[in-house]
Amino acid sequence: MTNKVLVETFGAEQGAALRAKQAILVLAGIAILAIAAKIKVPMWPVPITMGTFAVLGLGAAYGPRLGLVTILGYMIVGALGFDVFANSSAEKFGLTYMMGGTGGYLVGYVLATLALGALAQRGWDRSVLWMALAMLIGNALIYLPGLAWLGQLYGWDKPILAWGLTPFLVGDAIKLILAAMILPAAWKLVGKARG
Repeated sequence: MTNKVLVETFGAEQGAALRAKQAILVLAGIAILAIAAKIKVPMWPVPITMGTFAVLGLGAAYGPRLGLVTILGYMIVGALGFDVFANSSAEKFGLTYMMGGTGGYLVGYVLATLALGALAQRGWDRSVLWMALAMLIGNALIYLPGLAWLGQLYGWDKPILAWGLTPFLVGDAIKLILAAMILPAAWKLVGKARG
């Protein structure tokens, strides 16, 4: 087990300076999550939103504890009514939005962040193949509560998979490939900088 995640390779490692670095990372992470959620790349059959990419990438880069604090901070900001989620708006925001159709996926964000952070501590983010597998696991952890919530909310007689899974698979595959290349490449850059 390597224990170190990407953000632990630079900056302060103890004391008040470490706490300041962590606070800055949490605030930056919340901002990245909010911005990524609003990015929509045209794609068939539905646009790709970069929210899940940011969730999984930050989970791996930050590790389970700092990742958890960041994703919970993001959820709190959203619950307070700020327009930080993919389809939230001035008319539909806060807890009302969070308890709607995307509620289960938001729970999945928390689970996926923890999982990606734990797998990154084991070095999975340093290899393209292991990172791809970690992303696959993270996506499953987002979809499972998301689909379960849709079924509970709208009824299991509805086309839950057609609503909440199949339209997003192409985009998720692209994001998986992208993350599987970016994080191991970042580790190579860290290695060169230290070398």
